[in-house]
Amino acid sequence: MEIKILGPGCARCAQTEKLVKEALQETGVAAHVEKVSDIKAYAKYGVMLTPAVVIDGKVKISGKIPKKEDIINWLK
Repeated sequence: MEIKILGPGCARCAQTEKLVKEALQETGVAAHVEKVSDIKAYAKYGVMLTPAVVIDGKVKISGKIPKKEDIINWLK
C-alpha cells in the first residue's frame, strides 16, 4: 500500500501525517508513507486544498484533517 500526504509542511499537514502513522500502527497494515510538498504533484491528483491523503493513487480527503477512524476504514 502506498500513502501520500500532500501539503506544504504546515501544522495541519503534520497532524494528518501523524494520524496516518498512528492508524497504520493500530491496524498493523504495512504501507509506504510519503510526504509530498511539491505543488505540481498536487495537480496530478486534482488536489487544490491541503492537507490531502492519497491511498494507492486515490484521493481520500482534501482540505481538512481526517479523523483517525476514517483513516482506519480507508486502510481496510
